[in-house]
Amino acid sequence: MTVYRLTHAEYADNLKASGVSNRWNRAEQYVIYTSGSISLCALELLAHTNGIRPKGTFKVMHIDIPTSINIATIASEKLPLNWHLLASYPITQKLGSDWYEEMNSLMMKIPSAIIPSESNYIVNVKHPAFNEKIRLVKVEDFFWDHRFPTD
Repeated sequence: MTVYRLTHAEYADNLKASGVSNRWNRAEQYVIYTSGSISLCALELLAHTNGIRPKGTFKVMHIDIPTSINIATIASEKLPLNWHLLASYPITQKLGSDWYEEMNSLMMKIPSAIIPSESNYIVNVKHPAFNEKIRLVKVEDFFWDHRFPTD
């Protein structure tokens, strides 16, 4: 399986995580957020910038995930009604944090907060199998369409 990460060019040469908290992880938990498609990556990033085209040079990272690994899954129907709202971060962060700390799987499949029928994938870079199983196989240029506004 291939998952994708859209990032600034200066971060696209390796699989590192910042440890910054986000929807599915707490601070100092080192995970990489990826998506099942390049278009979902772009949409997720635009959501974080209020629809404003991000500045800078971007790259798409193609990350190979072996089909043999166990992937934990959180289905949207198992989540509270408003799980996608900012106010629900404590709920989703607890779910992701518990998964991270248990170390039972290298990856977790989660619904997109923007398109819940599509999936994002979180990769735990501190999992013992990370260096052996997860591979960055290709990096491509990504160009934002000029019709997206800039600030």
